[in-house]
Amino acid sequence: MVRKKRAQKRGKRTPIGDRVTFLAMMDKDVIANIKQVAIEENCAAWVVMEQAAKEFLKRRKARRTP
Repeated sequence: MVRKKRAQKRGKRTPIGDRVTFLAMMDKDVIANIKQVAIEENCAAWVVMEQAAKEFLKRRKARRTP
C-alpha cells in the first residue's frame, strides 16, 4: 500500500526584519480597498498598510514641527 505524502503544515510566519505582529480593526470596505491595492501593486496587504502608516506619520510630524 502506497501512502500519499502529506503537505507540511504551515507554521507561524517568520518575521521580516524587526517587524512584529500588530492587530487592528478597520471598516470592511477599507480592508477590501487595501487588499485591492495590494493585488494591483503585486505585494502583501501589510506592505500597503505599512507604507500608508509611514506617510501618515511623516505628514503628522511635519504638521507639528513649527
